[in-house]
Amino acid sequence: MANHSATKKDARQAAKRTERNKYYGKTTRNAIRDLKAKKGTEFTEKMPVVASMIDKLAKRGVIHKNKAANLKSKLAKKANAAK
Repeated sequence: MANHSATKKDARQAAKRTERNKYYGKTTRNAIRDLKAKKGTEFTEKMPVVASMIDKLAKRGVIHKNKAANLKSKLAKKANAAK
């Protein structure tokens, strides 16, 4: 365990950030899963919302920007195939 007060504070902040990142990551994964289950126009309507969630994860550093690009690319391919 940390000995200095600043190190203890940093540990608390890291734990808080980890919880927050887990929440955002899990929420986005669930949104992607739900989006993949949709068909047709409903898929294309929800696609920008999920893409935005993915972009926010990459911006926050929860996922890598290339992973975000790959996820969005896969969803875009599915959207184009649904048309």
